[in-house]
Amino acid sequence: MSSVRPLDSRPALPPTTPPRQCQGCRQGEGSGIPISMAFQPILHLPGGGAPGVFAYEALVRGPEGEGAGSVLAQVNAKNRYAFDQACRVKAIELASSLGLPGTGALLSINFLPNAVYEPRACIRATLAAAARSQFPTGALMFEVTENERVEDPAHLLHILNSYRQMGFRTAIDDFGAGYSGLGLLAEFQPDVVKLDMGLVRDADTRPARATMLRHTAAMCRELGIAVVAEGVETLAELRVLQQAGVELFQGYLLARPGFEHLPKAALPPG
Repeated sequence: MSSVRPLDSRPALPPTTPPRQCQGCRQGEGSGIPISMAFQPILHLPGGGAPGVFAYEALVRGPEGEGAGSVLAQVNAKNRYAFDQACRVKAIELASSLGLPGTGALLSINFLPNAVYEPRACIRATLAAAARSQFPTGALMFEVTENERVEDPAHLLHILNSYRQMGFRTAIDDFGAGYSGLGLLAEFQPDVVKLDMGLVRDADTRPARATMLRHTAAMCRELGIAVVAEGVETLAELRVLQQAGVELFQGYLLARPGFEHLPKAALPPG
């Protein structure tokens, strides 16, 4: 896992000059969507080495554990900024209260690129939440999903580059299933690429998928990018991925998301 920068507690760099305040900040309105979080571990399974938790992904839920679909259905252009900010704050505060910083794992937070007006301005609530919760900003990773249509690709690249300059790790989620794919990867190399579960599913019985996974993993290694396989549900899928050189795994085989708690991840026998 040498392609992933080591954990540290260096704070993200604050803006050197106050950026122009965006409309969302000026309005200061909440999203009006009650939320909580579930956490799902990403397990590191090195060949011949001891397993460990690389990160916990924060997954939005309703206040009683309702699924992400019912929550995201309430997001629109008017409340998108406030919702994105609320998710970041809730993930950091809850993860800190659960003792995540003491595990040495990263906290991975999904963000909505279309909700970020100016990265250094829109990061203020994140930094404030981390300071209040004594959460090390060096342990934060931001995931952008390919499944959200990006209205301005150049702006997305600006966000990702700004986050890197501020000391955060970055990840492309659902790689291979959305709008960006290789085009985004050619312009920006994140710390982590998360392979879409559609590629992972039945890879042990679908030779074409196994071939795509093997070559994608090899490409990422050459670019210095760590690869996470999402949605792993069977030992057979995991073995094919390990043969392809993947060492980071997330899925029901290892642990289901834990609502408001950090579930333990374990490789089942077999």
